Amino acid sequence: MSVLVGLIVMLGMLVIVPMGLRLVGDPVLDRVRRLWPLFAVPGAVSLWLPRGGAATALALCYALGTLALAAHAPLRLARTRTVRPAEAAVLTALVTPSVAAVALVAERSGHELFGFGLGILALTVPHFHFAGFAAALVAGLVCRAQDGPGGRLAALSVPLGTLLVLAGYFIGDWAELAGAVVLTAGMWTVALLTWRAVQVPGSDRATRILLAVSAAVLVVTMVLALSWALGEATGLPHPTLTWMAATHGLGNALGFALCALLALRRLQDLTHSEGGTA
Repeated sequence: MSVLVGLIVMLGMLVIVPMGLRLVGDPVLDRVRRLWPLFAVPGAVSLWLPRGGAATALALCYALGTLALAAHAPLRLARTRTVRPAEAAVLTALVTPSVAAVALVAERSGHELFGFGLGILALTVPHFHFAGFAAALVAGLVCRAQDGPGGRLAALSVPLGTLLVLAGYFIGDWAELAGAVVLTAGMWTVALLTWRAVQVPGSDRATRILLAVSAAVLVVTMVLALSWALGEATGLPHPTLTWMAATHGLGNALGFALCALLALRRLQDLTHSEGGTA
């Protein structure tokens, strides 16, 4: 696993997931969030060890945490009993880190899971932390805030696109391209709704900048995702995986996920403070 990919994955494990869980606003998930470092720190350490038994054991520890998180999805579904678009996106976010963890365990053990090479498995780990967890969660939270046709489109198309991309790993490049198209449509809708949120009065300048950056970065990074998926399916020239990690991957991690979650956290804190003074 390259240094850049390792750093991106660490950001997802140690920052993005717990920050995102806090934004869901579910007391049951707060318990998982408080325990999360017990799983995430060993997982982060595993990234920097040579492949083998020690790295695999630490990756398995992280996998246990993601499975505990995923187990809350059916429990949450049983409590709500109805799956609105925003809730579908949140449920997707709860499950996707476990996909990343399975790939991590296989990669750290040197096992080519389902015939996928170790390089693909290594890139699957950040993909399902950011294009999986972060993207689905932000789409769900945006839909909560703006529950119109655009919000519902984002909240449904991001999970669907993520599922199609995962299916494409097994079916073939054209299915992955279809997933990339659906996911891009959802993410561009998220970007549009986020940009509209920048214009809403009441938020401070720092929050507006974070929202604007996350929206702008999404436009660029998803063009890169489309170009890569199209090239893989058709054989047309397209960026290499190394280039994708340095542009699409880094942009989604820092420019989109981190900025969007920080902005949503600031907006949530503002709402709570206003509610407390009302």
